[in-house]
Amino acid sequence: MTTTRFAFKWKYLILVLLFLGWSVGNLDRFAISYAVLGITEDLGLNASSTGIILSSFFAGYALMQLPGGWLADKFGYRKVIITSIILWSIFTILTGIAWSLTSLILVRFLFGLSEGSFFPSASKAITNWFPTNERSRAMSIMLTSASVMGVVTPIAATQVMANNGWRSLFYIVGAIGLGFAVLFIFFLKEKIKQETKPVPVVKQGAVKTAVKGAPLRSILKSAFVWKLFIGYFSIYVVSWGLNSWMPTYMMNVRDLDLASIGYLSAIPAFVGIFAMVISGIVLDKLPRGRELQVAAISAILIAVLLYLMETASSTGMFIAYQCLIIVFQSFVIILIASAALKHLPEESAATANGFINTGAQLAGFLAPTMIGFMVQASGGSYSSAFFLMMAFACVSAVSLMLIFRSNKTSNVAMKEGIVNE
Repeated sequence: MTTTRFAFKWKYLILVLLFLGWSVGNLDRFAISYAVLGITEDLGLNASSTGIILSSFFAGYALMQLPGGWLADKFGYRKVIITSIILWSIFTILTGIAWSLTSLILVRFLFGLSEGSFFPSASKAITNWFPTNERSRAMSIMLTSASVMGVVTPIAATQVMANNGWRSLFYIVGAIGLGFAVLFIFFLKEKIKQETKPVPVVKQGAVKTAVKGAPLRSILKSAFVWKLFIGYFSIYVVSWGLNSWMPTYMMNVRDLDLASIGYLSAIPAFVGIFAMVISGIVLDKLPRGRELQVAAISAILIAVLLYLMETASSTGMFIAYQCLIIVFQSFVIILIASAALKHLPEESAATANGFINTGAQLAGFLAPTMIGFMVQASGGSYSSAFFLMMAFACVSAVSLMLIFRSNKTSNVAMKEGIVNE
């Protein structure tokens, strides 16, 4: 009984720590989208250069997903998470010191490399502490931090920039990150579990034993995992396309000032706080396989809403459509982020989610750059950018529906975890 109470208390403390860590990571990641308004003025950058700055973080972040997951599976998530927070906080501070386009790109790349191992390691922590039927909710709570920071960052960042300039913003955020690292050193624990039997792996109708020492090989052969990868990449083209370029779009196209941009940008993020939590609860309660249908339909609705958003006649309707996009986007993101935690063995959970999350970060690297080039090539028009995001929302829907069809014909495949179809 004592052990049960201990686990009950600690798993929620672990979740609070993961929430705080992901909050400070997102604080910096979102801050650059607002800081870039001052950076471009200071350094005299064009749209293409701005896109490269926004994308450089994701290049390093994407590269570290698989190594970060492997390190967490090999050495434990505690060491990896603490090291990640310390390093990314240092590079956050160095962002404020950058003096040229080249130095800024290099620092942002190294920042991404430092933060890249947090998500797969945190995924392993959730798998370590939470039972299968609570993992979507746990993941949704951790990811809700992005929505919370989506509310805080626009207001805080624009106010700090207005009073002290963009460099001070990164000094403050970096100091906050180092403070959180101290909390993790004292309170982040790993739950020791008893050895379990090897998990069966389904391959072409036959059951084989998963190779515990080499989960990556099994993961890279899994059609299930690759479909999640494609779905995550596609939906995050939409997410990072909107997050990285909306402040610039609202200033250049909607003719809004910095303060108005800050407050209006906080509205969809505020909606996202509730959408993330509700989506996690709903997805945990849906019958297995049905959640894939819900997420696929959500992705199709996102494509429709992107068209309505781009053609909105007023700023109010523009923000309203963006809020709806955030709601449906939450279902897609939580479904994909928690699918590996529910259907794959724990010893490969961090590596699997690291690989799947690589798709999201590749989208973060490519989307801002592609949109930047499109906007510059079209003389400042954002229509092609919205069309790009609409297309990728549809791709995400297709990938999820393909998983659903496979699940209908082979329930065993979804039940066993790593699947080769």
